[in-house]
Amino acid sequence: MTTADFYAFLLERGIKPSQQRIALLEYLVKHPVHPTADELYSRLSPMMPTLSKTTVYNTLRLFVEKGAAQMLTIDGRQACFDGDVRPHAHFFCKRCGRIFDLPLPEDMGAGRFPPGPERCCVEEVQLYYRGVCADCLGREA
Repeated sequence: MTTADFYAFLLERGIKPSQQRIALLEYLVKHPVHPTADELYSRLSPMMPTLSKTTVYNTLRLFVEKGAAQMLTIDGRQACFDGDVRPHAHFFCKRCGRIFDLPLPEDMGAGRFPPGPERCCVEEVQLYYRGVCADCLGREA
């Protein structure tokens, strides 16, 4: 994706694009490592001296509200963020702390999740797997 694509993506979601917002979104999309807000700030502030932690937190909150990013609370300690808003699952390794994307099983594609509670409007469904990743298991062997 180009800067123009990120600009258009934000506009489509009702978010006024700025240099900082585009940079945050671009990082999330191009680095699918599910960073925390503090990690995003640490990565981008050397290249953007005017970036503040408050801006990062407020921008991420706006992205989540407008559907431009997902907030993950899979590890129970801190919120992580994902720039991939398409339906997919996540795996959290309890040993190394890494979070990575997983495709949804064939029978759970978009629109195929079990129905939500009656008379409720489900806006989001997240599927998490927790365990030990193949890399950590390989180091044990």
